[in-house]
Amino acid sequence: MAAAAAKIAPSMLSSDFANLAAEAERMVRLGADWLHMDVMDGHFVPNLTLGAPVIQSLRKHTKAYLDCHLMVTNPSDYVEAFGKAGASGFTFHIEVARDNWKELIQSIKAKGMTPGVSLRPGTPVEDVFPLVEAETPVELVLVMTVEPGFGGQKFMPEMMDKVRTVRKKYPSLDIEVDGGLGPSTIDVAASAGANCIVAGSSIFGAADPGEVISVLRKSVEVSQNQS
Repeated sequence: MAAAAAKIAPSMLSSDFANLAAEAERMVRLGADWLHMDVMDGHFVPNLTLGAPVIQSLRKHTKAYLDCHLMVTNPSDYVEAFGKAGASGFTFHIEVARDNWKELIQSIKAKGMTPGVSLRPGTPVEDVFPLVEAETPVELVLVMTVEPGFGGQKFMPEMMDKVRTVRKKYPSLDIEVDGGLGPSTIDVAASAGANCIVAGSSIFGAADPGEVISVLRKSVEVSQNQS
């Protein structure tokens, strides 16, 4: 079974929001595969960020894959608007979808988006297995390597056990990590089996963001060749 390709996804939360279209274009030019969009409702997490109108505006300026991570209490309320806005991926949290994830996945797919599931650091990894094995499955698992809600947090290496577990069970699945990823933490995440790498401040705060994107990609590819 082929390994899931390396995908580097700069977190646009760390970009200059006043120049979002230009920042998106710059990231793609520097080698980003996806653009990671952090959607927070001020309820599931204390922060409030962007919603469907911002996705819709950005979509007019980029053909990039918009990887939307919904840190929201009622993800099903957002599916239609995000589908219309042009979101590419729609990743919801298992903690708020225990009762309706089957319908949720189906509605995400029906709107032309790729369904993904995320879990907070305190959530057991086994909770997402049924969603990966469902008749209509999620196509990505996002393992949070910090508590969701704020940028710039410290990477939690103990979350790599979850990544290893998921990778062993599902060799070709897209496994995403988000939180504290950068040149100093990428090797441990890549060797655990993560292939989709979200990085915010380590890319946007770098003197040479393109070099950081390249370092992240190389680490994933080297790990995959060794496994």
